[in-house]
Amino acid sequence: MTIVDRVRERARAAPDAVAMRHKDFGIWQEVTWAAYWTHVELVAHALLALGVEPGDRVAIHSENRPEWLYGDLGTVAVRGITVGLYPTNPTAEVAYLLADSGAKILIAEDQEQADKALAVLDECPDLRRIVYIEPRGIRGRYDDDVLMSWPELLALGAEHRAAHPDAVERRMAEAAHDDVATLIYTSGTTGPPKGVMLTIGNVEFAVDTLVTGGGFTSPPPSERDLALSYLPLCHVAERAFTVWFNSAAGVQVNFAESIDTVQANLREVQPTILFGVPRIWEKVLAQVNIKLESASPVKRAITRVWLRVADRIGDTLVRTGGRHTFWTRLAYGIGWVFCYRALRERLGMRRVRYAASGAAPIAPDVLKFYMGIGIPMHEVYGMSENTAIATANRPGRVRLGTVGEPHPGIELKIDEATGEIMTRHPGNFAGYWRNPRATADVLDADGWLHTGDVGEWVEGTYVRITDRMKDIIITAGGKNVAPSEIENALKASPYLKEAVVIGDQRPYLVALIGIEPDTVGEWARRRGLPYTTYRDLSEKPETRELVRGIVNEVNERFASVEQVKRFAFLPKELDHEDGELTATQKVKRSAIAKLFEDLVEGMYAR
Repeated sequence: MTIVDRVRERARAAPDAVAMRHKDFGIWQEVTWAAYWTHVELVAHALLALGVEPGDRVAIHSENRPEWLYGDLGTVAVRGITVGLYPTNPTAEVAYLLADSGAKILIAEDQEQADKALAVLDECPDLRRIVYIEPRGIRGRYDDDVLMSWPELLALGAEHRAAHPDAVERRMAEAAHDDVATLIYTSGTTGPPKGVMLTIGNVEFAVDTLVTGGGFTSPPPSERDLALSYLPLCHVAERAFTVWFNSAAGVQVNFAESIDTVQANLREVQPTILFGVPRIWEKVLAQVNIKLESASPVKRAITRVWLRVADRIGDTLVRTGGRHTFWTRLAYGIGWVFCYRALRERLGMRRVRYAASGAAPIAPDVLKFYMGIGIPMHEVYGMSENTAIATANRPGRVRLGTVGEPHPGIELKIDEATGEIMTRHPGNFAGYWRNPRATADVLDADGWLHTGDVGEWVEGTYVRITDRMKDIIITAGGKNVAPSEIENALKASPYLKEAVVIGDQRPYLVALIGIEPDTVGEWARRRGLPYTTYRDLSEKPETRELVRGIVNEVNERFASVEQVKRFAFLPKELDHEDGELTATQKVKRSAIAKLFEDLVEGMYAR
C-alpha cells in the first residue's frame, strides 16, 4: 500500500477527522482527511490533463504547507516523481535542480519562487508550466503562458475528473514497487547536488519500519499524536516525520507559519512527537540560557537549583539507558511542580513523548539537558540514500554518544580497514539520478550502501559515528582526528554557534569560531559592553576571553593532538546564499577554508 493509498483509505474510514492544520491570517485552519484526499485527487487529475506521464518529474518550491503534500501525493498518484527544492535555494541552484531533474512542472509558492524559475526558463528546456500558490505580486503583472494559478490547477483537475472519473484510480493501480516516487537532492557539501532516487518500495519499507517496526516510538505513533512541520519537506527526515507519519499512522500535522515562528508555534501546538536537527536543539537550549540570565535574581536562583537537579536526573538516565529509577521519578515529579512544567510549557514541549535528533552529530550534553527536564530524547541515524532508515536509540535503550541500534530488518556492518559504516536493506536507494558512476561509488554489487560515515560498535549493538570519511583530518604528524567531535563539544556552549576545526597536514589544530549573537549579546549587555555589529561584538577583548575559556575547557576532554591550539572569529554569520552553508545548514568546509584562508594562515603564521 502506497502513501497515496493510505490517505485515500483514511479519507474513506474517517472523512471528518483532522489530518492537518495550518494558519491563515493568524487563525489555525483544519483540513480533514476527506478534504486532503479531494485536493490530492484534483491535483492528480490536473497533472494528467497537463500531460504528465509515468516517470515525469514535478518540482515543488515552497515552504511547508498543505499544498506541498497535495502536490507530492498528487504526483505520486499518477506515477510521477516529486522533486523538492529548498525554499532558500538561490536562483542558480534552482536552475541546476530544475535542469538536472528535467522537471516538467513546477509548483512555486509565491512571486519570489516563480521569479526564480522564470529567470532561468532558458536553462530548463523540459519545464512547461509554473503553478503558483500565492497570487500576491503575480496577478496582473505577468502574462507568460507558462504560468498557472493554484485555483486554475484545481479547476483543471475538476474538469478532468468529470470527463475521466476513473483516470487517477487506473494510474494508481499501475504503480509498481520499483517506481521512483521522489528525487531527494543531496546537500552538495563537496560538489553539485545529486538526486537520490527513492522508490515506492523504499518509502513503504521506511514507513513500516518507522511506524510499526522495532519500537521506534513506544507506543507507536497514532491519530492521538500531534507533530509540528517546520524543517524543509525536501529533506528526507522531515518528509518521514510529516508525510509518512501522517499518512501511515494518522499523526496530525501542524504547519509552522515560518522557520522564524517555530518557537511560538510550538507553544500553540504543544506537539507530542518532535524531530529536530542539532542546530534546532542547540538554539532552544541557548534561548533557555538567555531567558535565565535576564530573569530576576530569585527566579534565576530557583531555576538553577532545579536545572542542577535535572542534570543529576540526566546523569542517571544516561546510566540506565533512559529508564527511570525511583529516585529520578521522585525528583522529576517534584521538579515538575516547581520548574519543569512551566519550562516545558514555554518551550512548547510540555506534551512531547518522543523527541529525536538527526541529520548531523549532536553533543551528548545537549541531549542530556532535554532528558533531565523530562523530554524523552533519542539520537537517530539515516540518510537520503537509505530512506532515513539505519539506526535509532529506542525508549529504554538509550546510549548517549551513539546513534542507537540498527532497526529490525536492517543489516549494518563496519568495514574493519576503513571504519566505514555500510547498510543493506530494502530502503537502500535505487541510485543517483542520471549518474551511474556516482551510484557505483556508493552502492556495491552485493547491495551494500557505503555511507561515507566512519563509526564503531559500542557494547556490541550500538553504533557510534566518528565523522564523515572525507572530513577526517590527518595532521602533519600522521594522526587521524575527527573534527566533528571537537566541533560539537565547542558548540554545546550556548555562546558558540559555529566551530570549524582545521588541521589537515598541519602541525596542530585551529578553529574558526562563530559566536551565537543572541546569547553573547545578552552576556555583553549585562556587563555594560557596547557594540554595534556582529563583527564588533566578536572582536571585543572580553568576548575573546569568554571564548578562550570555553576552548580551554573543551581541550581538557581531548588528547593533546586533538586540542585546538589557536582560534579566530568568523567576521560574519555563515549563510547559505553566500555559499558557506548548504540548504540544510551544514558547513561547506572547502568553501570556508577558501573564503577565510587569510584567517587560517594567520593562525599558523604566529
